[in-house]
Amino acid sequence: MTTPYSNQFRLSITEALSTQLHAALDRLEPAPLTHDNLRALEAQAETLGLPSMSGVYQLYRQEPGRARELTYVGKADQPLPRRLGDHLFKLSGRVGIPIEEISFKCLFVEEDLSSVSPEKMLIKRHLQTGRIVWNNRGFGINDPGRNRDGTVNKSNHFDLEYPIDLSLKASGIKPGRQSLYAVLQAIKSGISFNFRYQRSATFKKRQIDVPTSDMTVDEAFRLVAGHLETGWKISALVGWSIMYKDNDRSYPSAFRYYRPDGISEQIPKTKQPGEDDANDGEEDV
Repeated sequence: MTTPYSNQFRLSITEALSTQLHAALDRLEPAPLTHDNLRALEAQAETLGLPSMSGVYQLYRQEPGRARELTYVGKADQPLPRRLGDHLFKLSGRVGIPIEEISFKCLFVEEDLSSVSPEKMLIKRHLQTGRIVWNNRGFGINDPGRNRDGTVNKSNHFDLEYPIDLSLKASGIKPGRQSLYAVLQAIKSGISFNFRYQRSATFKKRQIDVPTSDMTVDEAFRLVAGHLETGWKISALVGWSIMYKDNDRSYPSAFRYYRPDGISEQIPKTKQPGEDDANDGEEDV
C-alpha cells in the first residue's frame, strides 16, 4: 500500500550490474577476432595488473552486404584471450563462416561475479531487445566427450548449420615414411576442430608412406583409413571427428565414415527444438 507521502523501494543489485555491464560493452567497438588482437589483450591485462584476465565478451558477425549481428555472449573464468582464442580456433575450421567476418568486444571483470552470472544478465538483456544467434544452440568449444558422440542434434544446432570443414589443409603433416601414430598426432595438432581417437599399440609399429605435406583433412583421413585394421573407422561428425574400433556403430550426427575398405556418406539425423530437452544438456559455458 502506498500513500501520497510514502512508498516502498527495492534496490536490485543484479539489475544495476546488468545495466552497467551492458552500457560498458555498448561503448566499445568490435575488433576482428585475430591472434594479433588477442595478444594485444594479454598486453593490456599485464599493463593493468590483472592476474586472472577473466571477464565477459560478445562475438559479432558481419556478412557481406549485411549489418553486423550479435552472435554470442559469453563469460570467461579462464583468461579472456585464451577463451577467445578457443573460439578463433573453432570458427576457423567450419564450413560457411569466413573468420574475417567475426569480431569481438570484451570487458575484464576482476571481481568475483560467478554467483550472479554476468553473462546470463547480458544474454537476458539482449534477448529482450533482439536476437542472439548462437547462444543456446550448442556453440560450445570443449570436447563434449565420448558419451555425447551419439547425440541427436536439434535441427537448429550450430554444428548442423556450420559443420567441420574437411576441405581445409591438414597443416603439420610431413611427407615420407613414418609411423601411423606420428601421422595421427600431426593431424590432431594441425586442424581447427577436435579429432579424438582410440589409442592402439600397433599405431607406433605400423609404418605408412605420406606422399605430400599438401593434404586436406579429407585426404589425410582417407590415407589413415587405408592403413587401419578391420573394425576401425574414422567418423566425421558435424561438430568434431573421432576414430575408434567400432565399425558396427553408427552415429546420428555423422556425415562421412572412413573405413579400410572405403568411404560412405550419410545424412545427419535431427530432432526439433524442444524435443527430449530433458536429456540433452547444452555444452555452452
